[in-house]
Amino acid sequence: MIFSLQAFWIIFSIFILGAVFFDLYIQGKRKKEMSSKEAGFWTLGWIGLALFFNLLIYFFLGHGKAIEFFTAYLLEKSLSLDNLFVFLVIFSYFNLPVLFQQKVLKLGILGAFLLRAAFIFGGIWLLQKFDFLFYVFGAFLIFTAFKLLIQKGEKIDPQKNLFLKIIKKLVPIDEHCKEDKFFIKRGKALCLTPLFLTLVLIESADLVFALDSVPAVLAITRDPFLAYTSNAFAILGLRALYFFLVTLLPKFIYLEKAIVALLAFVGFKMIFNQIYHIPLVFSLVFILAVLVISILLSWLKLRKNKNAV
Repeated sequence: MIFSLQAFWIIFSIFILGAVFFDLYIQGKRKKEMSSKEAGFWTLGWIGLALFFNLLIYFFLGHGKAIEFFTAYLLEKSLSLDNLFVFLVIFSYFNLPVLFQQKVLKLGILGAFLLRAAFIFGGIWLLQKFDFLFYVFGAFLIFTAFKLLIQKGEKIDPQKNLFLKIIKKLVPIDEHCKEDKFFIKRGKALCLTPLFLTLVLIESADLVFALDSVPAVLAITRDPFLAYTSNAFAILGLRALYFFLVTLLPKFIYLEKAIVALLAFVGFKMIFNQIYHIPLVFSLVFILAVLVISILLSWLKLRKNKNAV
């Protein structure tokens, strides 16, 4: 190893703190809506930074580590598209203005950083202690893929969320509040607002997605540095990616099938890796192929529907 891994942790920590501060505090403090063009610019910028970091890994930690990082990053970025679709459903359900959405996403992404760190380091520790968990995690991913497949067309209903049900039973809620606040005083009672309920749903959705995406990333790499940094870079810019794709997500018809294919693949990889090692390059090519094919099929389907009208 040419460059100290400890030094890389320091560089990454400084960079990620600066990036989070900029994206979530300075950018998130603005009082105007982010346009699709601006969101696209920032999305490309965050992806560019991830690729630059990958280049540093290539030069200082080697070719193998660079492929591990890029494959894990690409997988996490792909899975996050499904996450964004759920965010869209939640925001539509509460009819939140775009500026309110920005505030919720800012806090939601901060929570995602902490949640992924706990899941990744906890997951790696468990896998090092108990090898059989590879089979458990793999089976869980395959089960999740199968569940997504049979739930085709089933609508997401935020009212069924367990956390939301518990909160509504315990705390008074002002469901008609249209202010940019999480709490509001009504008489002597302190009430929760729809903005707070939205945040609860966003965080609980990310908890569910972390249960899928973290084992998936651990199927690619067991290196805690690569696992967490790839996740962190995928989460960075998620706010900009949402506002860039918000009008395109409903057109991504084959998104769910792509997610099913990816989850099933990494699930089988986790199980069979104990018998036969699947080359990392094959995993990278498979993920890229699934993304490209699903985008192409979605485009062809939309074009066919348009011509049929």
